[in-house]
Amino acid sequence: MLVILKRDNEEVNEQAAHLIAGAIKKKPSLVLGLATGNTMVGLYKHLVRLYRAGSLDFSQVTTFNLDEYLGLPASHPQSFHHFMQENFFRHVNVPPRNIHIPDGSVRGDYDAYCVSYEHSIRFAGGIDLQLLGIGRNGHIGFNEPTSSLASRTRLKVLSRETLDDNSKFFGPGEESPRCAITMGIGTILEARKILLLATGDSKAAAVAKSIEGPITCAVSASALQLHPDVTFLLDELAGAQLTQRDYYHRVLEMTALLTPNRLS
Repeated sequence: MLVILKRDNEEVNEQAAHLIAGAIKKKPSLVLGLATGNTMVGLYKHLVRLYRAGSLDFSQVTTFNLDEYLGLPASHPQSFHHFMQENFFRHVNVPPRNIHIPDGSVRGDYDAYCVSYEHSIRFAGGIDLQLLGIGRNGHIGFNEPTSSLASRTRLKVLSRETLDDNSKFFGPGEESPRCAITMGIGTILEARKILLLATGDSKAAAVAKSIEGPITCAVSASALQLHPDVTFLLDELAGAQLTQRDYYHRVLEMTALLTPNRLS
């Protein structure tokens, strides 16, 4: 596990864009796992800027999004389909056929649909680089506390804390979705590389538990401790409760010296 501590949100976004761009340049046909949320908006702006400058090409990239609210059509302004189109896909050249986002309007046999999403990931060769955010309760994707660490893509009931966090995005009298389709923790852990971004003091406790706490289903992001190649990219506020910050800085210095490709 590599922990990179940056000064602020802008530095986190810039570093994340640099890492993702480097991965695409090394493997133009990269299979990229994507995430949504406020933390990702700045990152996508940086990636769009690189594309418009002619220094990044997404024409061979395949993408898989982590999750989508159940019951929201793709056209709904709070759907993750809409988020991805507005913040990223309509500004770059990822071929539409290569874009995969769980279908929140699916009905009937949810299990069969989720199995098909898993099959699509495997058919693409697996995810090379998975981008993650983290919830205040430590969830990744919508793997709420008590999620199995071996879980696969499935229908998931959202926690009260997540519902409260999401309610501000919906209008008066409009109930936020109570369920979502999400990649499972086991699915996420199969990605070859993982990059988790966290900014702001509201994420500090979850970040500390995920990196320095025990591996527990109560904090699904703690399962990332089991992954051989995961990077936490944090601003000062998100990393404020870490007890080993000096050590993480030393590790980063030695990583840059001994394995510089890890940071490019």
